Formats: sequence, C-alpha cells, structure tokens
Amino acid sequence: MTETGRRTRYTTVSIPVTLYERIKRLIEGTGFTSVSQFVTYVLREVVAEMEEEKLRSSGVTEEEKREIIERLKRLGYI
Repeated sequence: MTETGRRTRYTTVSIPVTLYERIKRLIEGTGFTSVSQFVTYVLREVVAEMEEEKLRSSGVTEEEKREIIERLKRLGYI
C-alpha cells in the first residue's frame, strides 16, 4: 500500500449531546481541531494504559512486554 493509499478508516460512536458540548467548550483555544480528534486522543491514552496494565498482570515475559510496548509506541498509542 502506498503512502497516499493508506487511509484510516473511521466509525461513529455516540456520546451524549451535553458531553459533546462540554468537550467542545473545553478544547477551545487548544490544538484540538474537533471533538472527534480530542475523543480519539483520550481513548488512545486510556486504551494504551489498559493494555499496559493488562500486560503487567499477565504471564508475559519482560522481553515480550518491551516488544509490545515498543510496538504500541510505534503505532502512536503510547
């Protein structure tokens, strides 16, 4: 796949309108250009933390943990 051919696919997630409005006000004047961009950022952080915590509590070796964490970093999740 070429660089121009690489596109991220998206789906729709519903959130309460009041939460959407709160986020919209919160991100005013920040580098976030949309509520979706902010929510994606927050979800990536939360998911990465949860995955990291899951790794810590599993029977994965330290070397395997380092490899997985490196992979998550390269993918932009950490």
